[in-house]
Amino acid sequence: MPLESEKTKTASGAGSIAAVNPLAADPELLSDFILESREHLTSIELQLLTLDQEPTNAEAIHAIFRGFHTIKGMAGFLDQDAVRDVAHEVETILDLARNGQLAITPAIIDKILESKDYLNRCLAGLEPALESGNLPVPPDNIALLAAIRSLGSNPAGETQPAGPAGDVSPPALEPEAAAAPQAPPEPATAGLSELARVVSQVVAQVAAQVVAEAPAEAPVESGLPADSAEGPRANAARASGARSIKVDTAKLDYLVDMVGEMVIAQSLVHHDPDLAINGKARLGRNLSQLARITDEVQRTAMSMRMIPVGQLFQKTARLVRDLSRKAGKQVDLELFGEETELDRNIVEDLADPLMHMVRNSVDHGIEMPAVRAQSGKPSTARVTLRAGHQAGHIVIQISDDGRGLDQAKILRKAVEKRLVSPEAQLSEGEIFNLIFHPGFSTADQITDVSGRGVGMDVVRKHVQKLRGRIDVISRPGQGTTFLLKLPLTLAIIDGLVVGVGGQRYIVPIFAVREMLKPPEDSISTLQGRQEMAMVRGSLLPLVRLHQRFGVKPRFENPWESLLIVSESRGKQFCLMVDELIGKQEVVIKSLGETMANIAGVAGGAILGDGRVGLILDLEGLFGASNGE
Repeated sequence: MPLESEKTKTASGAGSIAAVNPLAADPELLSDFILESREHLTSIELQLLTLDQEPTNAEAIHAIFRGFHTIKGMAGFLDQDAVRDVAHEVETILDLARNGQLAITPAIIDKILESKDYLNRCLAGLEPALESGNLPVPPDNIALLAAIRSLGSNPAGETQPAGPAGDVSPPALEPEAAAAPQAPPEPATAGLSELARVVSQVVAQVAAQVVAEAPAEAPVESGLPADSAEGPRANAARASGARSIKVDTAKLDYLVDMVGEMVIAQSLVHHDPDLAINGKARLGRNLSQLARITDEVQRTAMSMRMIPVGQLFQKTARLVRDLSRKAGKQVDLELFGEETELDRNIVEDLADPLMHMVRNSVDHGIEMPAVRAQSGKPSTARVTLRAGHQAGHIVIQISDDGRGLDQAKILRKAVEKRLVSPEAQLSEGEIFNLIFHPGFSTADQITDVSGRGVGMDVVRKHVQKLRGRIDVISRPGQGTTFLLKLPLTLAIIDGLVVGVGGQRYIVPIFAVREMLKPPEDSISTLQGRQEMAMVRGSLLPLVRLHQRFGVKPRFENPWESLLIVSESRGKQFCLMVDELIGKQEVVIKSLGETMANIAGVAGGAILGDGRVGLILDLEGLFGASNGE
């Protein structure tokens, strides 16, 4: 058997493995393996966190076992021996647990989580191989394998037998096969025959699992062919599985872009002046039908990019568990509104801000159990993540029942850093907004968790990039709540179309507080430089849009113009325009690399009459007007 003998000689070399098993370096198979394995590892982590709260949860143990079992089978098929060995050893421990021979403890959960992290590192190392074709050397797993095997010790002190790290021995087989008596083979042929038998069995396992995943109540290692084991039920599972398919996200994004182009084209046809002049009733009805269909297609295409925000929430569960144990605190994480859907791109960009805020709550907000007991609070603190829809936006709430923000301490730190003057009279909201300033931190000492003053600055930048806003509510001794208000998608925006001279601009509605036509006596000049407008008892800076873009306006006097009250970096200001043309939902278009960094411009949009309007970035517009 030349194939097995060659593999025995070259099992340590990645390039040689690819030569023996061409499937092991096939980019398409590797890509599917990475994707499938990551899905299983995500599910495994969630089930492990459930098991951490309910150590006797049999369904969680079965689900984790199935995940590692599937990964082991796929890894063996693709010669990913390091992944296969770790998955197999964890599977052995879980098999003991689900058979009642081993009790699940926090130490076991920690080690399984460590194994999950190791598998993630292996998968990350495989990604470059998709382009280069050179399989990397996996991270060392000898110590991890030894630690996992040690978990199998039973109360009597007997440990489960295990071979060396790379051994493909009878424990790697299914329990029924492993239990079968075998005659000792000849030493010269034992390795080859055993390897051939294992390879054929692994291939059969993978083929069966690809056809249909075994149901929860059925043992995964039945040893029977899929058809004979399940019969009609397997066919039903295959039929139900065909209702969903996996699509490359790049293709999905392109589809959404093309639907946006179709919406623009439909709007151009609808507003074509030739149709208005020679309009006929039947043509009008057909155009209305086209508009309805186009709107439905757009909604459907956008919904294809929507995913439940629960996927994002659940990733923080591991973070809360690790941080609370490291800090010696007792923290429960509560999740609400996990089924709320949000654009996939927003979910990906929101991962970092959410991590920083949750970490800030556990590290800064939550007190130690003894301190909480002195305050009459339960020793176990509570961190809550909540999501829901509100007026066409999604609102995400991160709250804790900790000590709350200390306004006096924040203000003192701000004065020390010269962010505000000692005489400044700031409102509660303005004081809380100081925590988002770059480099600002109230931590008394720097730890490996926080204290360098970069986390909340990252939060604000990401939220503003997502066209959202963040508010802070805090009560001393009761806790702190962060409210994130975000658009449902980044592809479409509701905007106010305003005119300045002969130009049109789009102001995002989420950034608009109110619009007004000011009286003449409400306009003043501060120190001969900065124009100010008195709005509801507050002096707000006034930004002339025509000066920013060099456009000749219809009105030079602010009291003849329209003022749009907006907010930037926690401060309100007024944007001066000539007129309000209307409200419109527009598809955001990129202006290209050469115009990507223009301060005050977020993109462009084709309006209903075919003209291009610039979408304003009020954050950048206010900063540029103030020389920032």
